[in-house]
Amino acid sequence: MAFNIFGNNGSSQGQQIYEALGRSMAVIEFSLDGKILTANANFLSTMGYELGDIVGKQHAIFVTADYAKSPEYKQFWKTLSDGKFVADAFQRVRKDGDTVWLEATYNPILNAAGKPVKVIKFATDITARRKERALNDGVLTAIDRSQAMIEFDLTGKILKANANFLKTMGYSEGEVVGKHHSMFVAPGYAQSTEYKDFWASLRRGDVQAAQFKRLAKGGREVWLEATYNPIFDQNGKPERVIKLATDITEQVQLLIDLKAMIDNNFTEIDSNIASLDKAALSGTSAAAQSSNSVQTVAASAEELSASIAEISRSMAQSRDETERAFSQTVNANQSTQKMADVVAAMTGIVEVIQGIAGQINLLALNATIESARAGEAGKGFAVVANEVKNLANQAAKATDQISAEISGVQEISNEVVNSLETIRGSIETARDSVTNISSSVEEQSAVTESVSQNMQTMAVSVDELVRRLDEIRTISSGVGGSVKRTREAAEVLTR
Repeated sequence: MAFNIFGNNGSSQGQQIYEALGRSMAVIEFSLDGKILTANANFLSTMGYELGDIVGKQHAIFVTADYAKSPEYKQFWKTLSDGKFVADAFQRVRKDGDTVWLEATYNPILNAAGKPVKVIKFATDITARRKERALNDGVLTAIDRSQAMIEFDLTGKILKANANFLKTMGYSEGEVVGKHHSMFVAPGYAQSTEYKDFWASLRRGDVQAAQFKRLAKGGREVWLEATYNPIFDQNGKPERVIKLATDITEQVQLLIDLKAMIDNNFTEIDSNIASLDKAALSGTSAAAQSSNSVQTVAASAEELSASIAEISRSMAQSRDETERAFSQTVNANQSTQKMADVVAAMTGIVEVIQGIAGQINLLALNATIESARAGEAGKGFAVVANEVKNLANQAAKATDQISAEISGVQEISNEVVNSLETIRGSIETARDSVTNISSSVEEQSAVTESVSQNMQTMAVSVDELVRRLDEIRTISSGVGGSVKRTREAAEVLTR
């Protein structure tokens, strides 16, 4: 039944319905050729116009110029003028040029004769929803292009799968649709409680995300980084499951190979660390023994240094005493030489005395001869001459004895001179030896002192070596712990 919505029949049921729709929807009226007759506030607000801007204008102001000239647009208005209903989501253009999407119905209004007289459009702005849908469609398209996607019902039956999934698993769509998800897992796992709990969890609406080992066509092993996402109906209940997956088989295989390589390397590292720890322990023990030995040697070197210093002082004293003995020997030799000279001089005196005694004997002989010539008168002179002769003989004997004694003294003096000369040579040799020994002892004392200092320094160095070796053992132990933790981390990579 045709009626005039904007007429005076305000009490009619149709008017009331129209007013109710107008409070929540955008409403606009057109003539059959598309001319705008009127529009409500909701429509004007949606499109950004004032009523005076559009009344009398063509509907074409709400579409793009290209579409307004198209056969499709002409057919659209022909359909309406024929009295046929049109409903859809329409893309329209606002006054400011922005695109707006309207969920609308174009409703031809018929007169009493059943002929169309105008068109009323009821519309709802779905621009935001359309943009969200476009975004979602874009996301789904991007996911479909980049990821393997498969859809299941809540029992695990396959509803559909995209090309990426089919390519990854080596199946065609006809080979999987209608089959159960268990075709992708090992038979033993398909019968396990764990697998049953997996699907029970999905039916409860829980998301399952992990790295999954699956079996492709022919039993080929495939690793998938995947999420099983329950999809909920309008009542919030799960109705199906969509799985999004990425093939990570190559990465997992690389990780497995990497783990094997790391295990091999860690085995070598463990062996080397054990050897290092053993060597450090042996080194610590040896260094400790060396430290004790060095301390002992250092103490002995100090004692030796002290002993050599004492010997050096004694040798210096011996050298001084030898110098004094040498000087005394020289002095004694000089005194003995003087004595020899005196004895030689006494020999000359004895010779003089012997000459005098000979002259006295000669005089006594002459006196005896003269007294014999004189006879009685010469007897007294003869007695005197005889006494003088006796005295001369006694002087000669004494002189001979003195000469013998002096000869003995000369011999002894010569022997003393020779002995002193020998002693002087021996003392001089001893002095040179003592001097050389004293010099050597002084040099040895300096060397020993240097050795003692070096041994003390070595003792400090050995103690430091012991400390460093202990640090190496501590560090080695720490490295061993780090290697263990790194191995555990490497094992996590392949889980």
